[in-house]
Amino acid sequence: MPARISMKAFVAVAVALAVGLAFAVSPYASSHPDGLERVAADKGFAEQGRLHRIQHDAPVPDYAFPGIDNPRLATAVAGFAGTLTVFALAYGIGFVLRRRATGPPSAARPGGAAGGGSPAASPLAGGPPAAPPAA
Repeated sequence: MPARISMKAFVAVAVALAVGLAFAVSPYASSHPDGLERVAADKGFAEQGRLHRIQHDAPVPDYAFPGIDNPRLATAVAGFAGTLTVFALAYGIGFVLRRRATGPPSAARPGGAAGGGSPAASPLAGGPPAAPPAA
């Protein structure tokens, strides 16, 4: 049987790997235009394009972290920051959704702090139903 690792260890390794790859590989991304930019240039309407107003205030314009003069380092830091930002957002959304799905313990639910039941007694846990309260 293969050894099991904890979820915290898995997440830590996955984040470290993603951030390391983003930092190390992003400076080597192609400087050639992407497909849409290439078609616009080939068809002669690339110069007519305009930035959307939200793009003027982008935190990391053109995939280069502002204030860093070395273009490769600026791109690497942008990859690092972007990867951490996406992870933080995903973690936060997961945390909120998990809290919303389970909710805080209450007296109304079996297994809650004031309920006196155990999680095994919950019908959702597949155990025997909880005994009705004494009248």
